[in-house]
Amino acid sequence: MSKNWNFKGIIIKTPAQIEGIRKACALNAAVLDMIGEYVKAGVSTEELDYIANNFVIKNGGKSACIDYRGNNTWGAGGYSKFACISLNDTICHGIPSKNAFLKDGDILNFDASTILDGYIGDSSRMYTVGKIPEKSQKLIDVTKTCLDIGIAEVKPGARFGNIGYAINSYADPLGYSVVRDYTGHGVGIFFHEEPAVYHRAPWGSGATMAPGMIFTIEPMINIGGYKTRLDPSDGWTVRTSDGSLSAQFEHTILVTDTGYEILTATEKFV
Repeated sequence: MSKNWNFKGIIIKTPAQIEGIRKACALNAAVLDMIGEYVKAGVSTEELDYIANNFVIKNGGKSACIDYRGNNTWGAGGYSKFACISLNDTICHGIPSKNAFLKDGDILNFDASTILDGYIGDSSRMYTVGKIPEKSQKLIDVTKTCLDIGIAEVKPGARFGNIGYAINSYADPLGYSVVRDYTGHGVGIFFHEEPAVYHRAPWGSGATMAPGMIFTIEPMINIGGYKTRLDPSDGWTVRTSDGSLSAQFEHTILVTDTGYEILTATEKFV
C-alpha cells in the first residue's frame, strides 16, 4: 500500500483504501435500503436499531457508533447503539430506545455508520410514518435538495466553503435555517477525520478539494431557528432549541479527477 499524503491535515486515500471504503459504503447504503420497510407505527426505535445491527453483522460488518466516545466530552461511557435515530425535533444523535414508539405523522432520520474490513461508510436518510403534514414533507424535500446542491459543488480545486454557501443560499430564502453547530467530516480510515464540512459558509473559504479526499456532506435543516440544544440527560441527543422540526440527509463523497462519486448511493450490496 502506498504512503498517504495529506493536504492541510486531510488524508488523501490510496486506490486500495478507496476501494475498501467504497465497499463499506455499499454496505452502509444497503442498511438504509433495508430498514425502510420496518419503519411503521408501533415499532420502537430500539427495534429498528436491532434489525439494522443484525443485518450489518450478517454481512460481515460492524457498527462504527457502538462505544464511540466522540470528542471525549459527549455522552460519558461512549455511544450505546448501532445507529442514531432522530425523531421530529431531534436534529441528530438520537439514541434508539425501547420506549420510543413510532406514530403516524412522525419523521425520522436514520444515521448508520458501518465498518467493513477496517474501512468506514457513513450516511443517513429521512423516513416517514404514515401520512405526514405537508410542512413536514416540504422540509424533507428541501433538505434533500440541499444535499444535492452541496454535492454539486464538489470537484478538484474547489473550496470546501462553497458547499455550505450553496446550501445556505438555497435554504435561507425559503425560510429554513441551516444548523451551524454540527458539520460533515472526513471519513473512511477513521470515523471522523479532517476537514469539518460546514453547511453554511462563505464562498471561497476553507481548504481546497483534491482527488482522493473522502468526506460526508450532511445538511441539517430546521423549520424554525438554527440554534441547538444538547440533552443533558444523555449527553448525545441534539434537539432544536425552539422545538421545531428538523431533517437531515447524508452521503459519503469521493473527490475524483473530474468531479465526485457518491460512495453511499443506493446499490445492491454483494
